[in-house]
Amino acid sequence: MKLDSIGNWRRTHYSVDVRPELDGQEVTLFGWVQEVRALGGIQFVILQDREGTIQVTVSRKKVSSEVLSKSDLLQKRYSIGVRGAVKKTEMTPRGVEVIPKEIRILSKATLRLPIDITGKTPAHIDVRLDARALDLCQEENIAVFKIQHTTVDALRSYLFEKGFLEAHTPRIIASATEGGAALFPVEYFEKKAFLAQSPQLYKEELVMSLEKVFEVGPFFRAEESHTRRHLSEFVSIDIEQAFATAEDVMQLLEQLMRHICSVVNEKRHKELATLKHRVKVPEIPFKRLKYDDILQDLKREGIKIPWGEDIPTPAFRALGKVHPCFYFITDWPTHSKAFYIKPRDDNPGLCEGFDLMWSWIELASGGTRIASRELLIKRLKEKDLNPESFKHHLEVFDYGMPPHAGWAVGLERLTMMLTGKKNIREVTLYPRDKFRLTP
Repeated sequence: MKLDSIGNWRRTHYSVDVRPELDGQEVTLFGWVQEVRALGGIQFVILQDREGTIQVTVSRKKVSSEVLSKSDLLQKRYSIGVRGAVKKTEMTPRGVEVIPKEIRILSKATLRLPIDITGKTPAHIDVRLDARALDLCQEENIAVFKIQHTTVDALRSYLFEKGFLEAHTPRIIASATEGGAALFPVEYFEKKAFLAQSPQLYKEELVMSLEKVFEVGPFFRAEESHTRRHLSEFVSIDIEQAFATAEDVMQLLEQLMRHICSVVNEKRHKELATLKHRVKVPEIPFKRLKYDDILQDLKREGIKIPWGEDIPTPAFRALGKVHPCFYFITDWPTHSKAFYIKPRDDNPGLCEGFDLMWSWIELASGGTRIASRELLIKRLKEKDLNPESFKHHLEVFDYGMPPHAGWAVGLERLTMMLTGKKNIREVTLYPRDKFRLTP
């Protein structure tokens, strides 16, 4: 088969723009063949593009022989162009179809596709991920990433409005940001280096000059965890604010969550309908529950956690039934949080750190940061970290480090909440975890 050239054709409309009121007008569409159905002397071609689908109706009595011969060659996932007339009809769900005057076949596809692109025949997540580029063509997946796009757009606009400046920090670093062993080593000329776990130390340093900063970008953790909510490469939304406390940035975070939910509801109702999911715009302020309150809630559910220990996943799942929407957990034991979280002045055994939960999933973590060099060195030692490894960061505290606070939100977990998806890999374009490095 000889393929056609795009030539001087250019798209005039996406599928969603073809409406009954355009009856009789000529349109040029591009996309892929989702389905081909023959019924008597009529062939129905479902053309899919980024915005949805449109029916192209090929009647043997009403189209040219060239259009007929082209339509007879069509198979699923062929990339095509269609130029034709819009026709109002009551025979399609949207009340419109296109009668082609010309069809151009731009590329072919294999006859045996690895997954059903219509989604009518479900496939296992690993099979889908092995054919991820094709899997992403399914309408449900397109809906997920349109919602994610709107989420990032909404949060950027909101933070700009609040006076934050967008920053871009290094991804190749000389020492651990968070401490611990969850680091990916990289070859950096003749030196030892790592992929960044977070922008934490850099964004803290930036509050000395830019005062209010945020970053949206990929980070890396060599997690041994292989769960439905962990990735080795993930997108983090980080903010840091000078002259602020945990309560200040908690208020910013809850306002941002409400704003995002509102914008997604307003701008992505079609995609939410495709996913059969509803996003509830939350009331603020969110509940603030102390670590001790959480232990009591769990005790009432028959789960006993010794004071000072972290809360395991089964306990969080039980907690999600008690608190099904957004809530903060505050007043964590100091030893359970990162070295840069400030201990409380009145009770150093507790800290000014917090987690933002949605049901049983941790969406964000943050708090007031330590602004004292001496206290930071003390906390590093308590975490069995060598202050010498952080000497460049510690030097910054000699230059007038202000009181500051911040948080980090996982974009993929936030997308799970907004789309109703249960596996973080479904809201990641090309997920990376312990067992997956391709495609």
